[in-house]
Amino acid sequence: MRLEDYWGVGPKTSERLREALGEEAAVEAIESADVRALTDAGITRGRATRILRRANDEAGMDALATRDTREVYDDLLALASEYALTRHAADRIRVLTPLSNPDAVVDRLDAVDAAREAWTGLDDAGRAAVVDAFDAYDSAAGTERAAVDAVLALRDAGLDGATFDALGDIDPDAVREAADALQYVTADGVAAGADDRLDDLRGRLDDARDLENSAFDVLERIRETGVRDLEDFRRAFADYVDRETRLSRSAIEEVAPDEAHDAADFVSTALRALVDDLERRVADREREVEDGLRASIADAREDVDRAVAAVDDVALDLSLARFAAAHDLTRPALGGDGLAVEGARNLFLDDPDPVDYAVGDHDLSPPTGDRVAVLTGANSGGKTTLLETCCSVALLAAMGLPVPADRAAVGAFDAIVFHRRHASFNAGVLESTLKSIVPPLTDDGRTLMLVDEFEAITEPGRAADLLNGLVDLTVDRGALGVYVTHLADDLSPLPPAARIDGIFAEGLTPELALRVDYQPRFGTVGKSTPEFIVSRLVANAGDRRVRQGFEHLAAAVGEEAVQRTLSDAYED
Repeated sequence: MRLEDYWGVGPKTSERLREALGEEAAVEAIESADVRALTDAGITRGRATRILRRANDEAGMDALATRDTREVYDDLLALASEYALTRHAADRIRVLTPLSNPDAVVDRLDAVDAAREAWTGLDDAGRAAVVDAFDAYDSAAGTERAAVDAVLALRDAGLDGATFDALGDIDPDAVREAADALQYVTADGVAAGADDRLDDLRGRLDDARDLENSAFDVLERIRETGVRDLEDFRRAFADYVDRETRLSRSAIEEVAPDEAHDAADFVSTALRALVDDLERRVADREREVEDGLRASIADAREDVDRAVAAVDDVALDLSLARFAAAHDLTRPALGGDGLAVEGARNLFLDDPDPVDYAVGDHDLSPPTGDRVAVLTGANSGGKTTLLETCCSVALLAAMGLPVPADRAAVGAFDAIVFHRRHASFNAGVLESTLKSIVPPLTDDGRTLMLVDEFEAITEPGRAADLLNGLVDLTVDRGALGVYVTHLADDLSPLPPAARIDGIFAEGLTPELALRVDYQPRFGTVGKSTPEFIVSRLVANAGDRRVRQGFEHLAAAVGEEAVQRTLSDAYED
């Protein structure tokens, strides 16, 4: 493909990538989701991420049908990237997308399962060794030598063979020999330590250059010895250089000029010739040593290349495994025509209450066969959280990642429509919301609708009519949906494929926090129970007149219920 064929790569971006990387390398960076290469080329991280997401699976990205769905997607990847073992692994996690190919979903789940088994199977020392290996790799900016060292360290930690074939396929002896060579081959030539003879020649060259830079001092010190003629001067010069440096007398005499105008001319000419001779000898030896090192690297080139590729792939798989292990994620059962969870948890809460829920057809414990669930109940009862949890489960499964639930059955969706409650109440918000959530229902493909308090954007009477229409449209189009509303009593008879569920508040805690049963009750309309909220306001009112105002509201909602709520809370 040409660079311009990729989404988001226009003329300016493509030209920048060509100048920095070259066409072939730039295409390779995009295909391998290398955020680092693109940002090093001058592309902003945000733009690089968007380009790579679309290049990874554009059809998968199209499944993120609303802004709120995309926000949950971004939050999930941000959370997962916190467990990345390298910077490159974090970048690759941030560009993961829903996968349009079912086989790719299974392959990624398999890879994460295998990596998780390997990670959790290591003892504390083994896991620390893995982390240290990747830290060292990151610190060395991902060089070939660092990759080889990391592979050897990972093998030593126990990550080889059946668990990670890429590591098992590498010949450790070959890469160790290559690692020694890679250690000394740099962009500037051959590093110190590669060859004793080369190091000795370089030391002599440094001495010769020091002498050349201080030729006037050399001249004066030799004159101070009381030499009488040029021959005496030549001998004294050779003695001085031999005594003060690692240069041999014979080497000095070989390059010393046979004739010179005077002592100063002799010193400068001799030292210049000495430096030139040593520079030539150092260059010759460098070529010999570098040729030998590169031959060693060439013999193990395939293993070195495998090591470089393996480190990044293993880092990604292990990073996702750490994410899965840290949050006790579960592999979902894929396929079918539903979304069902048992013991599902919201990843964005510190201590979430697990819930069971489902729409569509499945084999888990919640009710099955309903295309739509209308979710009702208490304010602050977790309805929006449940929608967000369902969205997270659908997105993670679509990306080939385990989900936050004890058990889950997840079908494939071409569009995931998550719409949070918005407080604005005007025709513009209503119009934009309908433009956002209705088109995915009318497109070909399977759609999951997760819509929160639709009535918040228009008057209640008309909201009930619109919500009825959305439920009917969802069923007619063969989609699945969960609609949160306080208007269950105002809805017309729902189609047989829809049910009403309810979340119930049960009172106040001794700290006057709302106590809620977050597990929806299937087939039951939930209650908002305003007496609980009024009870808390009465109890917390510090000003006497304000308290009297809240007591007036208590009488309106049922003073007996308010007093009973407060009594129960304090008894607890």
